[in-house]
Amino acid sequence: MKPTPDTVPGIRPGFRLQFEPAQGCRVLLYPEGMVKLNDSAGEILALVDGERTVADLVTRLSERFPDVPGIEEDIIEFLENAHGEHWIEYR
Repeated sequence: MKPTPDTVPGIRPGFRLQFEPAQGCRVLLYPEGMVKLNDSAGEILALVDGERTVADLVTRLSERFPDVPGIEEDIIEFLENAHGEHWIEYR
C-alpha cells in the first residue's frame, strides 16, 4: 500500500528499533529475530513514531540530507516495503 502525505506510519507492536553496537547499525528486533538495517532505513525508521505523517518524515529528512535527489520517492518506497514486510503499520 502506497502511503499518502497524511499517512501516519508506526512501528508494529512486537517490533523494537534500536542501535546495536555489535552490528554497528540500527536493527529492528522482533520475537523471531532481527533485521539489520542500512543507514537510510535506520534514519527513516528512527523518525517513525506513530505520530509523524509521511509529509513530516519527508520534510525532516530533506532538511537533514538536502543533497539527496529524489529523497521523497526513496522514503515512500521504503515505507511501502516496510509495510509489506509487516515492520510498520499505517494509522
